[in-house]
Amino acid sequence: MDMPFEDGGGSRIYVRVGDNIEIDVAGAQSEVDTKLLKIRKGEAWSHAIAKVRQARENAISAAVEAAKRSGLPERGSAFKALVDNCILTKKPDQVLAAIHYLRDVEGVNDSPPRTINNLFADAGMPAPDNLSLYLNRLRDRGFLTIPPSADEKNRYAIITPEGRAHLDKRSNS
Repeated sequence: MDMPFEDGGGSRIYVRVGDNIEIDVAGAQSEVDTKLLKIRKGEAWSHAIAKVRQARENAISAAVEAAKRSGLPERGSAFKALVDNCILTKKPDQVLAAIHYLRDVEGVNDSPPRTINNLFADAGMPAPDNLSLYLNRLRDRGFLTIPPSADEKNRYAIITPEGRAHLDKRSNS
């Protein structure tokens, strides 16, 4: 069904991810909202989001590799690029991004406070004043978890799917 978009008579959402995922919803605003809610519960939406996340991870990896090849101080510049590109202005979001960066980009499983603070310093950013407080609050919100084998030590924090969704939401705001 074609809707006249020039005169404001309808709404349309069009999402294309790669060559094989295309979501095209058009109609009155209420119809589009209803259809979009239904699509977001389906497999196509999950697959599209997974592909977008993978593309973001690939971009981060490529940036790290390019920085290594060019001799730039890749660690700080790559983390700073992540924070800047995702427009993470609040310190808790930056701490969450630091855990994500250390675990998923650098493959670090043990990140004591000095490691996180050094990452901020390498990026030329002020380190969190009370890192433990931020980590505990992020845990309370369900954005971080500590494996049972880690004796409740924040240095082994892992970003949860809720934490990743929160970062995704922040980077899309």
